[in-house]
Amino acid sequence: MLLNTLFAEAQSDAVCIPLEVGTGDLSGFVSGIRTVSNLAGLLVTMPHKQSMLDLVDVLHPTARQIGAINVIRCDSDGRWVGAVFDGLGCVLGMQRQGVTLLGKSVLLVGAGGSGRAIAFAVAAAGARSLIISDLDPHRALDLAQCVAKQGACVVHAGPADPAGHDIVINATPLGMNPADPMPIDAERLSPTTVVVDIITRSEPTALLLKAQSLGCQTLDGHPMHLGQALLALSFLGFEDIERRYSSGL
Repeated sequence: MLLNTLFAEAQSDAVCIPLEVGTGDLSGFVSGIRTVSNLAGLLVTMPHKQSMLDLVDVLHPTARQIGAINVIRCDSDGRWVGAVFDGLGCVLGMQRQGVTLLGKSVLLVGAGGSGRAIAFAVAAAGARSLIISDLDPHRALDLAQCVAKQGACVVHAGPADPAGHDIVINATPLGMNPADPMPIDAERLSPTTVVVDIITRSEPTALLLKAQSLGCQTLDGHPMHLGQALLALSFLGFEDIERRYSSGL
């Protein structure tokens, strides 16, 4: 819906349509869809983000780093280039809301697909420190070790304790359902902490409601969703739409 709105506003000759592909049908789908000559690209969601790695021709640096794909550009020479903008989209969405990561202490809860991408993007955006927490401590430790190799950000695996952090990011599914427990002990939030919950829904999650009651600045998943869309549009060759929207036109 978002991309089609942007296409319509820009009077661009493009449309985004949903395609449902079963887990066992991906390779057959790819073989067939490669014959379509007016396909600019594909947006890829679960459960195909990892499986697509073996079905594209070129991996963008983001896809090699994260080990997943959520956007594919279909070049005119027939090559498919796969990239992932989950993390960069999250950072861009935060920046568009006036939240900078430069020099900040960040707690990231969730080291799954989106969490992994966000961890690399947060470190690259200049965060001072990053604590990664996950229900699987081995997954958190593995991600922390990988991100720590990328630059100057101090990265460790640790508990999901928001106390003392400038920014807290929930990259888990907790909050999608009303009965879900909170991913952190929200009572330990400081009013100066920015709380980001990447879940996109019409109503704020319990975490965001509690954070708001404590005076925290909060962001839901919509800024990340828009950030991903703008990055994907630019990657797919619609730089004019990305520039038009970014300039506020």
